[in-house]
Amino acid sequence: MRGYRQILGLVLFFMLGCGAAATSFAADDVLSKYKISTAENDPALPWVAVVTTGGTIAMKTEKNAGGAVPAVSGSALVGAVPSLKKLANIKVVNFSNIDSSQMTPQLWLNLSKVVSTLLADKTIKGVVVTHGTDTMSSGAFFVDLLTKADKPIVFTGAMRDASSPDPDGPDNLENAVVQALSEEAIGWGTTVTLNRYINPAPWVTKKQTTNVQTFESGEKGYLGYINEGKVYLINKRLDKFSFPFPKTLPRVDIIMDYAGAREDHVRFAVDQGAKGIVLVGVGVGQVNAEIYKGVLYALKKGVKVVLTTRVPNGRVYPIYADPGGGATLKRAGVLMGGHFHAPKARLLLMVALGNGITDKEKLQAFFAKN
Repeated sequence: MRGYRQILGLVLFFMLGCGAAATSFAADDVLSKYKISTAENDPALPWVAVVTTGGTIAMKTEKNAGGAVPAVSGSALVGAVPSLKKLANIKVVNFSNIDSSQMTPQLWLNLSKVVSTLLADKTIKGVVVTHGTDTMSSGAFFVDLLTKADKPIVFTGAMRDASSPDPDGPDNLENAVVQALSEEAIGWGTTVTLNRYINPAPWVTKKQTTNVQTFESGEKGYLGYINEGKVYLINKRLDKFSFPFPKTLPRVDIIMDYAGAREDHVRFAVDQGAKGIVLVGVGVGQVNAEIYKGVLYALKKGVKVVLTTRVPNGRVYPIYADPGGGATLKRAGVLMGGHFHAPKARLLLMVALGNGITDKEKLQAFFAKN
């Protein structure tokens, strides 16, 4: 019996040891694809990871190109903010250097894995992601859907490129690191933080094409504000999703309703292989009778359909019972998208379907969680 216990102990030891090694290897494998640099400013300071993806914050205006182009590496971006040396030691992961109009769900999935790996490092207090502002709100939400840690994840960027006489990137990056280190920011999930305002990833939208105060969160409001190196709480984050990494990223299309919109727009998306469709309706949530015909076609083919509205604030409600009205759509099997705007409703549906979740009630519960 004693020999049996010894053998069992050895088996358990090697099983646990191999498991730990496998986890470590997986983490190393995720980060091994990217160039990593470190700036250890003071051994007594905490560590923050900065993942750079590109965007205006990493661009410069070049005469030959006729405009702003990617030009600044991750380490150069961090090096351009001397004040960071007094705040933290920085681990820089050069994920990409592209305009955020070129981002894809697959890139955001890869980014989510990088962020999750960094958060699992006990020495890292938080993660800052520099990202172009055009699709930042969507990228932040995608990462928010797939990360579980309570540590801060702060998306930031710039509205003026690095060659501007008054760039906003350095101040935004400094404030993002301040937030990543703040106890106030624990449990907020992923945020979009520019011009000192802190926005929750599910509700933030870009509201102005050129102004540095471009991000707002509508009725939901800001989470906080940063001033003089301190985070000030305004609201608490109420709900947080936490999905496993999806095995696939099924096609989900967005179709807008407008005067004269036709059903063949919906039919085309279905026939091209869309597994989900997000409708951008009008008002409190309705579409015209033509789009409604297309919706019935999609539902008959087993495609999941979610209703949202083009109205900036407020949620959709199943009120109207005419062809294409919200009540009619709900009876037909359309999911009510709650407060979510179409781009984020699309990502939520994509991640859910990619995890094999197709039950209507379960899907509806996700959209009602806001």
